[in-house]
Amino acid sequence: MVGRGFQFDLSDSCASHSHLLILGLILVYYTTLASYVQGVSCKSKNFFSKYQHCTLHPDGVHDLNCYGKPKNLGMITCMWRPGNLTSEKTYTLAIQQPDKKNKYCKAYTNIRELSQGKIPVFEVYNIVAEVFENSESNCTKAVFKDSPKHLLLCSPPYHASFSRHSGKLDVDVRWQQEDAEFIKYYSVRYKALGSLSWNEPPMQSHNGVRCTVENLNSSLVYTVQIQCVTNEKCSQCPWSQHYTVSPELTAQPVIVNLQDTDIAEKKGRRLLSLNWTFPAKELHDHYYVTIGKASGEASQRIKTSRSEIRLSLSYSAYHLSISAVNNVSTSPAVSKTIPQREDIPSVVDEKLNITVHSNTSFTVYWKDDLIKTYVCYSVEWREKGHKAVHKPFYQDAVNQRTLSHLPEPLEPYKRYSISLHTRPNKETCDMKYINNSESTYGTTQFYFIEGSPISAPINISSYNVTLSSAVLQWSSILEEDVRGFLLGYIIYYTEYKGTSTERNITVDPEFDTYKLENLKKGTAYQVQISGFTQAGAGVRSTPMVFVTNHQGYFDLSLSGVIIIFVVVSALLIVGSVITKRAKVILWPSIPNPGNSDAMQKIEGPCGVELLESINTLKVEEWDTNSLQIIEKEPVVPPSMLPSVLPLLHNLDDEEDSPETNCNWTHTDTEDATEDILSDDATDTFSNIKQTNFQSSPFPFSSEYTTMEMFQQAMPQSIPETTAITQAMESDPEDTPLTVGKPGLDYIGQFGTSPVSDSEEMATIL
Repeated sequence: MVGRGFQFDLSDSCASHSHLLILGLILVYYTTLASYVQGVSCKSKNFFSKYQHCTLHPDGVHDLNCYGKPKNLGMITCMWRPGNLTSEKTYTLAIQQPDKKNKYCKAYTNIRELSQGKIPVFEVYNIVAEVFENSESNCTKAVFKDSPKHLLLCSPPYHASFSRHSGKLDVDVRWQQEDAEFIKYYSVRYKALGSLSWNEPPMQSHNGVRCTVENLNSSLVYTVQIQCVTNEKCSQCPWSQHYTVSPELTAQPVIVNLQDTDIAEKKGRRLLSLNWTFPAKELHDHYYVTIGKASGEASQRIKTSRSEIRLSLSYSAYHLSISAVNNVSTSPAVSKTIPQREDIPSVVDEKLNITVHSNTSFTVYWKDDLIKTYVCYSVEWREKGHKAVHKPFYQDAVNQRTLSHLPEPLEPYKRYSISLHTRPNKETCDMKYINNSESTYGTTQFYFIEGSPISAPINISSYNVTLSSAVLQWSSILEEDVRGFLLGYIIYYTEYKGTSTERNITVDPEFDTYKLENLKKGTAYQVQISGFTQAGAGVRSTPMVFVTNHQGYFDLSLSGVIIIFVVVSALLIVGSVITKRAKVILWPSIPNPGNSDAMQKIEGPCGVELLESINTLKVEEWDTNSLQIIEKEPVVPPSMLPSVLPLLHNLDDEEDSPETNCNWTHTDTEDATEDILSDDATDTFSNIKQTNFQSSPFPFSSEYTTMEMFQQAMPQSIPETTAITQAMESDPEDTPLTVGKPGLDYIGQFGTSPVSDSEEMATIL
């Protein structure tokens, strides 16, 4: 028998099947034994004697727990926490299952970890587990006791995700595969970060995957733990690790700059540049920029950590949104619609043409030979104010494409805008990415069926009306009322309540004004305007009436000019006399030494003229009662007066030529009173003999006063008793004019203004 081993006879089929079954069981048995951790027997009393001094201590090894899995009840795992009494730590784990007959005991020594797994046990006996930390000094121990049916443990979730919105927290968990089928519900507890107490009671889920926690503060950070709800198969449900949940993002980004510019080197493309800000900068991790075609053909979400982005797009319309994101929350998105570019010259260049066959079929023609470069295209068409419809296609043969079985039928009298886009990606004509994916070749407009306008131009008015013409102005017809391509306007006009034939004029559609000419003057005209398309003329506008002028604007203007000319001429003729007279009445002459007749500025030795002006002085309208020359200490001896007086007449300025006359400075007072003074003034100095003053040796110290010059030139030999007196014609009483001593300072005279009694005489001091 020795050395023979196992021997099977496979000749019999039944026996062979039995033998294979037995062989399989043997292999399973040995495999199971190999998976167990081999421990040593601890039935002898000597094994525990060396651990008798080990005690339970708060700072020693603690929290020993043993558990098994629902699908493998014959295998357990024990875990514990280390103590703080020693730095060098080795552990010994002893597992005992006492029964009435036998005592099962296995020990695992020299353990360096904080757990021991794959420990075989009997399912029907209670378990007593002990762990010893070290075996010599400072030995501590921990004890665990329980029945096998209470050892079934379902582990915490291996993955948990959180989402916050509207003050709520959505929890999504994933369990270990060996536990997932036994977990029906789970609990969630939470607390604000830094708080000591958890919420009570914990929130319980409605299933084993999702749970919603409500009434949270959106701005707070929370700490969260998760555990399964215990049942027959999950008698132990430990709490998970601590999850930190970030605050909810409640603000939305703000777009601060958006620029839409053409890309010069790429026709049919535009560069969209966006910049934005986010108020809660420290709370977000990154941004999501979602860009999609307004037709719904495709969209793309781009993740970026910067608050700016550059996109290369076609001329289609796009929907764009930007959101800030952290690990639990997505902020409200800021949305922007990028409108379709309408300012491309394809309509004028006729690069694109459409032929409509029916309400579900039309053909697109393009001018250039695009198939040499592109094979993938896309057509987008839309009615104004409606969502665009798209149709991508492949074409490598001709410059046209007939599209049938449209997603939506075309409607009559509706204007459609259609664009053709080229796509460089030849692998597929369906758009994969939005950015840098297509270019716009051309855009045009078309109708399925055209009709005549159902409304007329409004706000019709007239201006610049003359004898034979008037300018009309109006507002164009609404686009939805045209029902076709507007080819122009028809202006109908006739005499109001007259018998003349109605006339009409056609105007191009781009105009909103027109000048009617060759009209009758002073005549009322009635005007109506309508638009017309290829289908014919539309309805007429409400009649508008205007009247041409019966008198020319030129005649009225000319008469006005003549009236103004006559008035201005009359003012110029009589204005000078009126002004002078008003000046005398309203602004009376006030004596001024610099402007008075007696205080003339003498430019040269003009003594004779001075004497003649004094000799002819007349005071018709003056209120002067007397003129006196008051005696003072003589400056020039009276005896020299006859020899000095002639100097006043003949003295000439050495710098003047012999032909030059004396230049007296005349004032406004002289002009205003020259017709008031009488020509027959009394010659007050008629007794004074005039002599030649050229040879006078006396220089004049001042050129401002005649009397000062008179004093210096007066000879001392003039008798003191010489006097000339003459009565004034303006006073019925005799008014003396006295010449006293030859010392004369100035001559004072009174005007028409009232004076006091003390000022009734003019004095020469």
